[in-house]
Amino acid sequence: MTLINSEYGKRGGSEMLQVIKRDGTKVPFDKHKIAVAIEKAEHSSTGLYESGLAERIADEIEAYAIKLQKDMTIYAIEDQVYYKLIEYNNPATARAYEGYKAVQAFKRRQNTTDEDVIGLLDRSNVNVLDENSNKDAAIVSTQRDLIAGEVSKDIARRKLIPTDILEAHDSGAIHFHDMDYIIQPMFNCCLINLHDMLTNGTVINGKKIDSPKSFRVACTVTTQIIAQVASGQYGGQSINGIDRILAPFVRKSYQKYYDSVVEEQKEIYGIEPDLQKAEEIAWKRTRKEIKDGIQTIQYQINTLMTTNGQAPFVTLFMYFQEGYEFEKEAAYIQEEILLQRYEGIKNEQDVYVTPAFPKLIYVLDEHNVHPDSKYYYLTKLAAKCTAKRMYPDYISAKKMRENYEGNVFSPMGCRSFLAPWKNEKGEYVFDGRFNMGVVSLNLPQIGILANGSEEKFFDILEKRLQLAKKALLLRFELLKNVTSDCSPIHWQYGAIARLKPHEKIDKFMDNGYATLSLGYIGVYEATKLIKGVSHTDPVGTAFALKLMDVLKDSVAEWKAETGIGFALYGTPAENLTNRFCSIDRARFGEIKDITDKGYYTNSYHVDVRECISVFDKFSFESEFQKRSTGGCISYAEIPNLNHNLEAVEMMIQYIYDNITYAEFNTKSDYCHVCGYDGEIKVDDNNQWFCPQCGNTERTKLTVIRRTCGYLGENFWNEGRTKEIKDRVLHI
Repeated sequence: MTLINSEYGKRGGSEMLQVIKRDGTKVPFDKHKIAVAIEKAEHSSTGLYESGLAERIADEIEAYAIKLQKDMTIYAIEDQVYYKLIEYNNPATARAYEGYKAVQAFKRRQNTTDEDVIGLLDRSNVNVLDENSNKDAAIVSTQRDLIAGEVSKDIARRKLIPTDILEAHDSGAIHFHDMDYIIQPMFNCCLINLHDMLTNGTVINGKKIDSPKSFRVACTVTTQIIAQVASGQYGGQSINGIDRILAPFVRKSYQKYYDSVVEEQKEIYGIEPDLQKAEEIAWKRTRKEIKDGIQTIQYQINTLMTTNGQAPFVTLFMYFQEGYEFEKEAAYIQEEILLQRYEGIKNEQDVYVTPAFPKLIYVLDEHNVHPDSKYYYLTKLAAKCTAKRMYPDYISAKKMRENYEGNVFSPMGCRSFLAPWKNEKGEYVFDGRFNMGVVSLNLPQIGILANGSEEKFFDILEKRLQLAKKALLLRFELLKNVTSDCSPIHWQYGAIARLKPHEKIDKFMDNGYATLSLGYIGVYEATKLIKGVSHTDPVGTAFALKLMDVLKDSVAEWKAETGIGFALYGTPAENLTNRFCSIDRARFGEIKDITDKGYYTNSYHVDVRECISVFDKFSFESEFQKRSTGGCISYAEIPNLNHNLEAVEMMIQYIYDNITYAEFNTKSDYCHVCGYDGEIKVDDNNQWFCPQCGNTERTKLTVIRRTCGYLGENFWNEGRTKEIKDRVLHI
């Protein structure tokens, strides 16, 4: 009775009727399949056969569909069948039909895991294959991770997650992120305490690593730490001040070179040491070592494969302040990171392309943001790099201090921010803190159910918030009895803490030290559904900010009630933008500007199709960043500005004065067939192609796009691809 594979008659004369399946995809309508389903119910042990009834009902549903002039969902068709059977005085068959549907639904649930795993192997499970744009599902190690994920998810669904949370997840009311990891004692993302690990040493694979004596060794150890950390968590990691942390090791290398040159002058050349010349030579050698060390970090991160089948999701946060003891060295490190990112990494064709990792964040402050600032030359280099490689992204120290008690620090991964927290000495602490996981709300679905009523919207939202809170507390409960042995690099050797073996980690989960994130998606769609306008319209803005305030106040109440660090987080929604929309399209049909697009808009962002200037967009979205302090990032789509870097610099200066965290999206693609080095396009069938030679083979196209906060390079699901295609330029 699953009427999903239907092939239907014509609407009008030539237009085909369509049925929206349970997964949101469409197929042609076939009334014969309706009749067959009804006849199966009639001939079942509890049904009652009536000659011609099945065909009569099928004809009536087809006529209804033609009159309706819109695509019907499978659920709507099944409802029509049930009520038609009641109308024709055949309740026995109606009950049999409902029972058959229940059995089929049970079978679908029972067979899901096997089918999903087989679909990964025969590459038919597109939803999972394209779920993460930085995982290449053709590679065996990645396949193993994806298969393990499907099996783990099945266990979590059957053994760990309460029925109401599971039903809410399956219906698209909420999204329980990273469900495939919760059967293990893993958390989401973190700020690794690299300073402590390099200064005091660490242990990797049972081998003691002392504090490095040179910059080159410090870089090598850093990459080993990154790899180990990535294998023990499922989200991104950030180094909160890579330049500041590594700068002392530059000084160590310089001192070694300086002492060596002085000794050479005396011992080899037999001359009185020329200390000025020794200093020049020492810095020249040190700069070469900085170049080699940064190259090590960049190449290692892009070539390492962690246990979850991908390169480490790592962010390098660049921020030192004027007057810092190692200011000169930190500036050299920043410069080299930017120079190497601008150059790129070679592909198989020996052509330099844009690497996806590490993500770079450049902090704008008084010492580098004005043309007469001491380090403005670094900002000019950052602008040049952004125009070509999209990174670095930018954080305004001035605006961030306004929202985070005067502090400037890195997000965990791409956008997850900690709340300021003080230790027993009254000192702010950020390094060594982490996020326990995310549960996201489907705001557009609430808008659909509210049917234009603002009062009803907030009533439904309150119920969904309580469900999300319950789901988040489940994540907390699953972690609270974990001991340090589960991931020694995190809990025993400094990435997060230095606990003893077998010691519980719970002391780092309470009192706001770690965060639990309430995510959200589709502020634009929710506003459109309730107010009939975009949230950039003054009427829409008032509603959207009211919505944000309700979300913000809710997590504040939960935090006060429990002592747990709940945070409001603008969900990246790499896959969720497609999942939520597909579920709602299957349930409610196509709704203009909502489900018909094939995707929902990330968090509070302006609709990607809306024409708005970069300056107006950043100014508008900054009001949402003030509320979404547990996770936020804004972007602007820009054309190729490699020959207009002054424009990039102007936009960067605007960021400094107007918004906490922003990034620029441009195109950085390559065709391996013809060597085309420009924008790879998407056709009307969601197929990527080279505009020069027409190549459509994915393995011979390098396409880099901003997926969410990170860059993606292994293509995207259907909904995200449509969203990328719809993006308009903001300058």
